[in-house]
Amino acid sequence: MPTYDLSHPLETGMQTYPDDPDVAISPHAGFDADGYRVTALSMGSHTGTHVDAPSHTERDGKTLGEFSLDTFRFDAQVADVRRDARAPIDVADLPEATDADLLVLHTGWDDHWGTDRYLDHPYLTEAAAAWCVEHDYHVATDALNVDPTPSPNASEDEPTGFGAHHTLLGADRLIYENLTGLARVPPRFELHAYPLALDADGAPVRAVADTTD
Repeated sequence: MPTYDLSHPLETGMQTYPDDPDVAISPHAGFDADGYRVTALSMGSHTGTHVDAPSHTERDGKTLGEFSLDTFRFDAQVADVRRDARAPIDVADLPEATDADLLVLHTGWDDHWGTDRYLDHPYLTEAAAAWCVEHDYHVATDALNVDPTPSPNASEDEPTGFGAHHTLLGADRLIYENLTGLARVPPRFELHAYPLALDADGAPVRAVADTTD
């Protein structure tokens, strides 16, 4: 069964959204002193490859615990939306709608993971987010954010805030961010992307693509 890991590994000092908690992974117990190993983890709920629940941006939005486990297994459709830095992804850039339940935005921006350029990814317009809601899609991206991320390279005419987040999460659509390796998967595949058992606004996931026909 051909499967692909579409997740960034969790590592100390890894890239996060600006001002999110730093990631620290360190030994807590070891064989010499304790006879066993335990690792201490410190990170935010939106670290690395992760899922956003509606409560991330919606005051009365659902937490992850309010979704059934089946929700996190998707019939995924890839949209090839590779383009220049900080370019909008609008309705006209999206493929014809299908019966898939997750639209995966292949921006190619995972090539810049761990660099300042990673902040300058393409972003989804509110109109495109509304189109996804209209066609019953959850949304995933291989970029840091579905909205523009603040950076010194932002232009004055870019949208600010979390418009695409509000549109999607306000309609109980999940958002996955920081996928990687989408060039390896076909246009249609099954994605298993289960969050940690954390009833919160988001959580890291292990995103695994099953490309069996």
